[in-house]
Amino acid sequence: MYTLLIVDDEPNILLGMKALLDWESYGVSRIVTATSCAEALARAVDTRPQIALIDVCIGKEFGQDLIKQMRDAGLDCACIMMSGHREFTYACEALRCGAWDYLLKPIQADKLAAVVELVIQEKLHGTVKKQAKDAEIDPVLGRKHSELPTLINKLLAMIRAEYRQNITLKSIADRLRMNSTYLGQLFIKETGLKFSEYVMLYRLNIARDLILYTDEKIATIAEEVGYSNLNYFYTHFRSYFNMTPSEMRLKQQKEEYA
Repeated sequence: MYTLLIVDDEPNILLGMKALLDWESYGVSRIVTATSCAEALARAVDTRPQIALIDVCIGKEFGQDLIKQMRDAGLDCACIMMSGHREFTYACEALRCGAWDYLLKPIQADKLAAVVELVIQEKLHGTVKKQAKDAEIDPVLGRKHSELPTLINKLLAMIRAEYRQNITLKSIADRLRMNSTYLGQLFIKETGLKFSEYVMLYRLNIARDLILYTDEKIATIAEEVGYSNLNYFYTHFRSYFNMTPSEMRLKQQKEEYA
C-alpha cells in the first residue's frame, strides 16, 4: 500500500485532489497534505511517501526546491508537478530536478489517472486494480460517463465542481436557460436518482474517502463537502453506509493494523 503526499498552498486544491480519484483502487492507503515546503518536507520524512503531487509555486517557494530537499533527505518519491500555463517554465525546471511528470491545471482526472498508473507500474513495480483503469466511471452511478447523454454529463461535471456550495437543480437550470422540471425529469430518467439525491450521495462518497484516507476531523469534513448542519451529515451518512463516520474510520484503522 502506498502513501500519497499532496502539496499546495490552497486548501481547496488539496481537498479537490483528494477527491479527484478513487485513490484506494490505486493502492493508496494514506494521504497526507502540506501547504508549505517546510511542512511538506517534515511530513515526507515522517511518512516516506511513494507518490507526491506538488504545485510548482507554493506561496513564494518553488516545487523544484522541495524536490531537491526531499532527494537530499534520501527520499525516493515519484513527484508529479501541478502547473498553471504561466508556470510552465517552472514545471520544466522541476523535470530537470527529477520530477516524474507534470500536469497542467485544472487537473483532469483521466490525465492524473494515466500518470499515477504509469508511476505505479514502472517505478513502483505494482499493479492497478481494473476499476481504477477506467477513470470515467461515475462514483455514484457506477456507470461510464460515455454511456450517459452529453447534457447529463454536463450536470454531473457541474456537481463535481460545485458540490461544496448550495447547488440546486433550479440554479443549474437557470444558468443553462432550461426548464427545471424538464431537467429534473431527464435526470431521473437517465440516472434513476433525483438531482438532490445524487448531490447528497456524491457528497457522502467524497466524505467517505476523506474519512478513510485523511486525519481531518469529522466536523471539518462535513463542512468541506457542503453540509452546514452536522446532525444532517451524521444522519445521512449513517443511513447510507450503515455506520457512523467515526465507526468507519475506526474499522479502517483496525484493518490496517490487523
